[in-house]
Amino acid sequence: MKSAGNIWVLGIFLVLAGCGGSSGTMMDDGAAMDGADYGSTDDAQSSGMNDDLFGEGGEFDDLQARGDMLENRVIYFDYDKADLDAESKELMTEHAEYLAGNNGLEIRLEGHADERGSREYNIGLGEERAQAVRQILILQGVTVSQLSTVSYGEERPAALGGDDESMSLNRRVELVYAP
Repeated sequence: MKSAGNIWVLGIFLVLAGCGGSSGTMMDDGAAMDGADYGSTDDAQSSGMNDDLFGEGGEFDDLQARGDMLENRVIYFDYDKADLDAESKELMTEHAEYLAGNNGLEIRLEGHADERGSREYNIGLGEERAQAVRQILILQGVTVSQLSTVSYGEERPAALGGDDESMSLNRRVELVYAP
């Protein structure tokens, strides 16, 4: 009888655990999260999720057919800025057209910052950058349900080092497609 009670409690726990991903929650590593959680960037890279976007037999083969523009899934920003330059806006137009034509696809916008500033400030700046990209995609016809944002701030650098080149690579938003 006691084990039946334990199974019932475990079942409730699993149901509640599946209800996560609410807007504005904090992830275990302190990153601000809005929308669905598709796993971390590290998980996506180690599982090959982003690599599969352009591989043979995947659901995203037509991305490759669209050309090099859609293969670029990183937007870079100037120091302490969340504005997109003309080239980045053009890239977002290409992604928006693709997403608008494929309503079943979802995309996570991962905001990042360099190491300058406090942890809290950089989480906010990463979120501001992700929201700027999100807004452009929405204005170009992508549905809100296709988009989620997360900010990692300075926690997941693309390049290590305190030089200008390393820091410029860390000021970015990464576009992570998920079926």
